[in-house]
Amino acid sequence: MRLLLASRNAKKITELRRIMTDLDIVGLDDVPAFPETVESGLTFEENALLKARDGARASGLPCVADDSGLAVDALNGMPGVFSARWSGRHGDDLANLQLLLGQLGDVPDEYRAGGFVCAAALVLPSGEEHVVLGEMRGTIIREPRGTGGFGYDPIFVPDGYDVTSAELTPAAKDAISHRGQAFRELATLIADLPQT
Repeated sequence: MRLLLASRNAKKITELRRIMTDLDIVGLDDVPAFPETVESGLTFEENALLKARDGARASGLPCVADDSGLAVDALNGMPGVFSARWSGRHGDDLANLQLLLGQLGDVPDEYRAGGFVCAAALVLPSGEEHVVLGEMRGTIIREPRGTGGFGYDPIFVPDGYDVTSAELTPAAKDAISHRGQAFRELATLIADLPQT
């Protein structure tokens, strides 16, 4: 089955291809351009559905979209849906990470818990919709470590680990990550769909 991932993020597309190996996954750059709705939702679920609906409607393909981010307990769940643009510039991973570390500078280690959250939506051309959630809990450390992953991975140590997400191998990260959890659940849903 050919599946559209409503993203231009090459790392996210690669990650999904590792998780959903039985599908032909294409990104937004692989289909004709179409007007994309602004991510105006206040929840991860709303934003994922906005993107998946656009993709399915415009491409005629089943479309998966996710919205994910880091929810820090000491910041009342922020940056949350604003994770990718926390510093004011969308996708500036280093600026976002530095701002977050600055905001948590005086927070004691025992209060630096949080979690990566992912809402993954599947919208079929028929209009059928599914949304699943994944979460990876952990702790925000004070200095970046590791070169793998992206975003806030270098400052996030998953529960039960002593390394950051950026120090894990891609396979190890996929096995526990918020996105891995959500996309594996979607893969099960997709496998149960009637093949046309």
